[in-house]
Amino acid sequence: MALALRDLQRAVPLRRARLRRALEALRAALGVQRFAVGVVCVDNERIRQINRIYRRKNAPTDVLAFPFHENLKAGEIPQPAFADDYNLGDIFLGVEYILQQRQENEDYYDLLTVTATHGLCHLLGFTHSTEAEWQKMHQKEKQVLEELGQRLGTRLQPLSRGLF
Repeated sequence: MALALRDLQRAVPLRRARLRRALEALRAALGVQRFAVGVVCVDNERIRQINRIYRRKNAPTDVLAFPFHENLKAGEIPQPAFADDYNLGDIFLGVEYILQQRQENEDYYDLLTVTATHGLCHLLGFTHSTEAEWQKMHQKEKQVLEELGQRLGTRLQPLSRGLF
């Protein structure tokens, strides 16, 4: 199925081909390449608006995920009954926020990949409301990023700052 990648911002130059390559590899590593996924890159103002509406937090953030399949257990792959249900959902990447939060020695595209991994895990039912949930999600992200490293020759670590 398709990967829809949209860049709806002008705050940060974005090479979509590099991000698309990483997203396709992530979908394969998670075993969800049969499912459609939407990834939308937005600026601080747009992600702040979405965060305010859906999470009641009036601040920009790095990623927001909106799963198509609700109530999935963490890591569960949906089992659609109909072709139209081969959809995981949508991820909004706050690319301006991600760039502003990066450390001097961090590669921006690596951070986009790690953040997208986090969003994809949310689409698959992972959360981090409790320490136990965070540990489970962190382990999944680590596993996926290690597999991605074997495919693309990267050495990425999961998000860890301020998640629990």
